[in-house]
Amino acid sequence: MNLLNTILIGLKEIWAHKFRSILTMFGIVLGVASLVGMSAIIKGMENGMRESMIAMGGADKVIVEQQSVPSVQDHLADQATGRTMRDVMALRRSAPLVRAVSPQMSILNATVSRGQKIADVWECTGVWDEVLDMNLHVLEHGRFFNEIDEEKASAVCVIGVGIRDALFGTPEEVGYEVIPIGEQIQIGGQTFTIVGMFTRYMSEQEAKERQIAREQAALGKAAPVQSGPKRRKGWGSRGGWAFTRKNMNLYMPLNTAWVRFRAAGDASGVPDPRLSDIELKVHDVGRIEAALQQARNVLLVTHNGIEDFSFRTQENQIESINKQIQNARLSGGIIAGISLLVGGIGIMNIMLASINERIREIGTCKALGATGPAIFTQIVVESAVLSVLGALAGLVASAGLVDVLALISPTANSPVITWQARGIAVAFSAGVGIVAGLFPAIKAARLSPIQALRYE
Repeated sequence: MNLLNTILIGLKEIWAHKFRSILTMFGIVLGVASLVGMSAIIKGMENGMRESMIAMGGADKVIVEQQSVPSVQDHLADQATGRTMRDVMALRRSAPLVRAVSPQMSILNATVSRGQKIADVWECTGVWDEVLDMNLHVLEHGRFFNEIDEEKASAVCVIGVGIRDALFGTPEEVGYEVIPIGEQIQIGGQTFTIVGMFTRYMSEQEAKERQIAREQAALGKAAPVQSGPKRRKGWGSRGGWAFTRKNMNLYMPLNTAWVRFRAAGDASGVPDPRLSDIELKVHDVGRIEAALQQARNVLLVTHNGIEDFSFRTQENQIESINKQIQNARLSGGIIAGISLLVGGIGIMNIMLASINERIREIGTCKALGATGPAIFTQIVVESAVLSVLGALAGLVASAGLVDVLALISPTANSPVITWQARGIAVAFSAGVGIVAGLFPAIKAARLSPIQALRYE
């Protein structure tokens, strides 16, 4: 009995008991669908997180964060200066492994408006032009600030496309793309002129969707209706938080932020010269530890030995992303594996029932010369065929499952099915089927032909 004939016999047996076989395969179908769906979700999460990390500056970016004074320096807490321009100038002068330093001074609770329209701005910040390289910004219209703007504390700003959409309307609303260069808006009750606007930042998935919509529009077809929860006006893309954040950024010259919003002080009238953030970029990611040590030494001098700062690197985010992905794969794999094992138990149960029904048939085969190994192979192949058919049906079901998941997940995290996940699912399910068929196959191979023929 060759392998092909054995497979055909297995298919005939499955076809002879269609309903029972479908119920048996259902566990395998669910297991494969859950395994592929889980893998697709994790791959989408990984793509979204990595896209977000790259969008926020890349692996060579470092953020100098403010932290509490160490306990051993509590007696010096009142002397802690926080992050100031003194730190920036010292880093630019005395840290050769740092190639760029970007000071930022955020304007808190500043309302950005135009007439009756208000933009829900993510950040309203005073910056230098280093921020373009620091956060990988692309200026699409107008210009960025120059030395004259900085020196005169000019009331000018550069906005993200999401702010344009909120204050001037989206291209879909007004029928054309508004380019607000030269227009005036209110920031904290003060009039500012827009001199530049960044490009629209979006995830790779959203870029594909927009390209498809443009192609359909060019062909005279209606664009597909985007499903999912409604977004607040002005928040632009359905992509990840990093793209939303960049689209809702508003920048003004650093000196403008200081003179117009910080120099007058708070309610007590005390000016606040501290920076909200200091961001660095190193020359070589491979020497980032040496660059951080160099920056730490410089800041310890400017902070009079008080270590009220720390460093947060994109490398830390990469490690965190990898750990989250590994944990998600492990937990999802265990859940999907349990589902497949349950399906395997169902196959074993149904194969045992099938053997009990076919004892006289097995006895006849042995009486006609069929060997124990041949009977063993036939039962194992039938079990494997049953599990592989369930796996193939599970792949079809997983495609529908992923389509449903794509409708309810953020665009940047849209599930992505990989051939590797499909191959693992099919191979694992086939392995489960073979293992599940071993015990019934051994039982069938050991049957005595005389006892089998006498079985009622």
